[in-house]
This record gives sequence, C-alpha cells and structure tokens, in this order.
Amino acid sequence: MEFLGSLVHAAAFVISAVLEIYFWIVIVSALLSWVNPDPYNPIVRFLRGVTEPVFYKIRSWIPFAVVGGFDLSPIVVLLAIQVCKIVVVANLERLAFSMSTGMPM
Repeated sequence: MEFLGSLVHAAAFVISAVLEIYFWIVIVSALLSWVNPDPYNPIVRFLRGVTEPVFYKIRSWIPFAVVGGFDLSPIVVLLAIQVCKIVVVANLERLAFSMSTGMPM
C-alpha cells in the first residue's frame, strides 16, 4: 500500500504543478491583453493558443463574464484553478497520506 500512496502523492504533485503553471500562464495572458503585443510573436501566439479556448468556453457558459467591456473570464479561470487545487489536490494528498500510513481517512 505504501507504493500506491507514493504514486497518488506523485499524481497530486504533478496535478498541482500543472495547475500552478497554467495559473501563471493565465495571469501573463491577462496582463498582455492590456497592451497591444505583436500577434506574430511566438510567445504571444502560444499564450493565446493555450488560454483563448478556455476563455471562450467561460464566456459562452457565463454570459456576465464580460461586463462593460471588461473580460472577467481570466478571473473565473483563476478561481477555478484555485478551487481545483483545494479540492482535488488536497484530497489526493490526504488519500496518499492515509494509504502510506495505513490510517483511515
């Protein structure tokens, strides 16, 4: 059971790292939307390619994500990332701890 606990802990770490990286990508993308960057820059294209599909989904699901010309979809995405980190990652870490120590949750 200790091996499975380590495996679950590793999965929680990877999920947490991916969510943290995407959190910062969303922040940089939102900051870049305030200026007019070169649309042919590869970094800008990567950031837009990674974030715009998620922002588009948020805008279509939540009609009030754009208020008075301000796009609030990055804020919704950042909140969703934090909720996923709290709910998913924390529960996976608790599960890993209980599997490695043999204690019930």
